[in-house]
Amino acid sequence: MFFMDTVFKALSDDTRRALLDALHDKSGQTLTELEASVQEAGFEMTRFGVMKHLRVLEAASLVISRKEGRFKFHYLNAVPLQQVIDRWIEPLTQKPVTPKKLARAALDLKAELEGENVMSTSTETKPDFMLETYIKTTPQALWEALTNGEISRKYFQGDATVHSDFTKGADYKYVSSEGNDMLVGTVLDVDPMKRLEMTFAPVMLDPSEIPDSRNVYEIEQMGDTCKLTILHYGVTEKLEGVKQGWSRIAARLKTLLETGDVLTIQAA
Repeated sequence: MFFMDTVFKALSDDTRRALLDALHDKSGQTLTELEASVQEAGFEMTRFGVMKHLRVLEAASLVISRKEGRFKFHYLNAVPLQQVIDRWIEPLTQKPVTPKKLARAALDLKAELEGENVMSTSTETKPDFMLETYIKTTPQALWEALTNGEISRKYFQGDATVHSDFTKGADYKYVSSEGNDMLVGTVLDVDPMKRLEMTFAPVMLDPSEIPDSRNVYEIEQMGDTCKLTILHYGVTEKLEGVKQGWSRIAARLKTLLETGDVLTIQAA
C-alpha cells in the first residue's frame, strides 16, 4: 500500500504532472531544460522548485536520471505505473465495480504518460529511453532470467523464448510461442551478472527500415535487492511501441522473480 500511496502522492501535484508531461514529450532532459519546459507550460517555477519536485518524483521512481560527463539527464520511468495497473487497476476492470471512473482515469493516465508519441533521437552519450526497477532477488537469478529461454517465455512479450549462448559476438533471437521470430540481434558486450548490451531488430519491420538500435541491461546489487536498469539507444518512430513493451516486460519480470509466478489478467 505504501508503494501505491507514494506514486499517487507524487501524481497529485499539477507541477509534477507537468514535469512528467515534459519528459514524455522529450526524454533525457537536463534540469535547465526541465525548468524551461514547465515555464512554457505556464508554471512559474525556479530551478530550486524544479529540483524539489523532481526529488518527490524520483522517490516514487517515476523519474530516473543518468549522468553523462557534466550533464545529468532525466527520464520518465513508467514501471511503477505499470505495476499499479497490473496489480490493482486491470483486475478491477475485469468485473463490475463501483469506482469505474477511477479505474478508467488511471488507465487514461497510463496512456497519457506512455502513449504514442515517439522518443527523442539517440546520441552517442545518452539513451533515448531508460527505466529502472528494484527486484528482491540475486544477480545470479536476475541474469538467468534475462538469458534463459525457459524463463524468458514467462515474462517476455508474446511468451517469447530467447535463444543464444550470450557470448560477445553471438547472435540471439526471441521466438514466439507460435514459432515465429520476433526479435533478433547480436550480443555486443557481456559482463555476467552486471551488464548485457545487444543490437535490437524487431522482425516485423522491413530490414531497410530497421534503425541502428541497441538495448542495454545493467544489474546493480543492493543488499538483498537488485536494481535493473534498461536503456535503449537509437529509438526512432519505427520503434514507437518500445516504451510500453519495456514497461510491461520489467513489471512481469519483477513479479516472476519475487513471487515465482507472472500476473495474468483474465478476460471478462
